[in-house]
Amino acid sequence: MTDGLAGLDDRRRGWVESAWRHVTPGRLRELVRGLVDVPSPTGDEGPLAGHIAATLDAAGCPARVQPLDDRQANAWARLDGDGTGPDLMLYAPIDTLTVGEEDEDVPWIGPELRPDMRPRAVVDGDLVVGLGASNPKGHAACVMMAAEAIARAGIPLTGDLIAAFGAGGMPTNARPSGTRRNTGQGAGCSFLLEQGVWADYAVIAKPGWTVSWDEVGLVWFEVTVRGTHTYVGSRHRLPYGNAIARAGLVAQRLEEWFAEYAERHTEGTVAPQGVVASIRGGWPRMAAVTPAACVLRVDLRIGPGTSPMAAKREFMAALDAIRAGTPGLDVDAEMILAIPGTASDPDGWVCRSAVAAWEAFEGRPHEVIRGNSGATDANILRNRGVPTVRIGMPKITEAPREIDFPFGMNAVDVREMERLTRLLVRTAIDTVTRTRDEVAAHAASAEGALV
Repeated sequence: MTDGLAGLDDRRRGWVESAWRHVTPGRLRELVRGLVDVPSPTGDEGPLAGHIAATLDAAGCPARVQPLDDRQANAWARLDGDGTGPDLMLYAPIDTLTVGEEDEDVPWIGPELRPDMRPRAVVDGDLVVGLGASNPKGHAACVMMAAEAIARAGIPLTGDLIAAFGAGGMPTNARPSGTRRNTGQGAGCSFLLEQGVWADYAVIAKPGWTVSWDEVGLVWFEVTVRGTHTYVGSRHRLPYGNAIARAGLVAQRLEEWFAEYAERHTEGTVAPQGVVASIRGGWPRMAAVTPAACVLRVDLRIGPGTSPMAAKREFMAALDAIRAGTPGLDVDAEMILAIPGTASDPDGWVCRSAVAAWEAFEGRPHEVIRGNSGATDANILRNRGVPTVRIGMPKITEAPREIDFPFGMNAVDVREMERLTRLLVRTAIDTVTRTRDEVAAHAASAEGALV
């Protein structure tokens, strides 16, 4: 049985143990229940940001709300160091992928909203269930708990410790009720950095019990398939080309191409995937006529080694091949969103510290999880020049119901929350109790080992 302290000197062992004494299942349960019970769909995170800031303030972590507009906001807190060490940001997004209301989610999420799909926390033994209970709110609660524990322990810091909670972390544009189009795709994280909340290193808490230093980015395409606007009573008398039927053919061909694309671009820990996500065409009120166009929305993930423009050209070539194999097909596409994939140095300080913590908890060499295709705000942080690693909890494996994609997002095990929080505490203390010269010397020793 490992104690999670291996590799630390005696002084930092004492500080970590002191902070860990404040990490309790009861407090974690309280924190995540408080987050789940405040609805925060993308674009409407303001009330939750206020709740987070008030909770951290009350725990001795000076915090503030950072509005993006009248509905959307970030929250962040800072524990001051003496200025001699590097600053570290512990980061988590706070918006939920779905809304928790029938008028926006049904029928796309399923025929009805289950209890786990609503923003109301329910405790079932070690599980807390409710919209976003694991991703992102369980992870945000771990960041809150880590900052609170370090503050309560009164540890002398050399660098600042920032706990940041970003709006708009989900891969979405504005909902129908939104006032700004760019409410997702890392909008809150970008704004946080633009307004000067910066650090030397960052750790983002998102699912996956491994330390990840690279991940996919994404490009979105709008694919327009054209046909003939005509009437059902005349299809046998007039030229006929159904854009919807042709769009179905294009979607099927793209689904086949995505598998080939993923195989070609698998590298490092990523295996970028693609999907046809939505279709728009025709008048629902008027089933008697066909539309002149049908529009598909595509999400294509890209690895750190593939630029958005390279992905665009490859996608356009795939459409050329589909067009060539289907005489008379009129199809074109436009790239409508692009976020590059990114990687940080696996031998850099923050990665080495987080890996050392993981190995101390597991008592074995770090296990890299490969084949990943999920994108997070880590891409925003890295693209702005902040070396960043991602670590989180594994998806739950035991539950009172089938664990599908939504339930995996909406149920969290408090025992896993405690383990992640302890790792975040250790990684933070290992970083913001050192001098910048000390961290630089560790980096130089890593480079020397590679020579």
